[in-house]
Amino acid sequence: MGPLQIILIIIGAALLLFVLPVLAMSFALYAVLLLRTSKNKWGHTCSFPDDPEYVRMYNAGLEWEKTVTDKKRPVQVKSGRYRLVGEYFDFGAKRAVIIIAGRTESYQYSYYFASAYERDGYNVLVIDNRAHGYSDGHINRLGYGEYKDIIKWSGLLVSLGNSSVVLHGICIGASTALFAAASKKCPGYIRAVVTEGMYVNFYESLKNHFKEKNKPLFPMIQGVVTHLFFISRANVVTDGPIRRIKKMYRPILMLQSRQDTYSVPEFAQALYDRCPSETKKLVYFPVGAHSRIRINDEQGYDRTVSEFLSSLDL
Repeated sequence: MGPLQIILIIIGAALLLFVLPVLAMSFALYAVLLLRTSKNKWGHTCSFPDDPEYVRMYNAGLEWEKTVTDKKRPVQVKSGRYRLVGEYFDFGAKRAVIIIAGRTESYQYSYYFASAYERDGYNVLVIDNRAHGYSDGHINRLGYGEYKDIIKWSGLLVSLGNSSVVLHGICIGASTALFAAASKKCPGYIRAVVTEGMYVNFYESLKNHFKEKNKPLFPMIQGVVTHLFFISRANVVTDGPIRRIKKMYRPILMLQSRQDTYSVPEFAQALYDRCPSETKKLVYFPVGAHSRIRINDEQGYDRTVSEFLSSLDL
């Protein structure tokens, strides 16, 4: 047996014993995180029913929806090959907000953030992102494809009589909102963006998830990133909000909890520093886990959003 044959045998053994099992395990994790494998996954139920704080948010949103049911109607758009579903609350205003939830959430989750916009004179659109709720699709692309859906939704709002649109995104929804607003194809009627818990890129956020759960980074995270690149068509290492925000010229309000262990405060500061918008604001809140700022300071949260948007000509 020659040296070349020995090398090939060693490489083959390494593939069988290490690389292929890692890819298989990392795909299983990728599927859990970002593939909708059944219609029951990421549907219209509370995503974390054992989390009291999360349940409070979800139930508060449902209570708000009951008070404005007469203002609600189902809506849908076609974005590429996807039929997307949402609910539109028409309060008779000439401006509207699109509330963009994060991974695992349907439009019912977004009810919780809607009441403040109703009080401030906005119509409200809540949506099932692709691969969520009643919308088509099975891959969560972390905003890399979904931002086009947001532009479609904003066009619908204009056709319904709104002259300006605000995007309010939470976590991955924040990334999606930024991608839309920083895109060359973003229409002028998308006038401002509000983000909560935006990360610099999904890779760094995923690393923080692994660390918090005391899971080793290597080699699983590299495997997940590989699947993201080939299946989701998302380069989450070199591309993300930290890159896209360099083209963000619209007004942006960034809300950040100092207790967020996934999208950490340092991420928010880096994004803020790189953003070229002449109208930008970063506000830190002392309490609240990831995506949990408002439930811990509802008055402060709503006041911050209201004051920022009221300073604009919307």
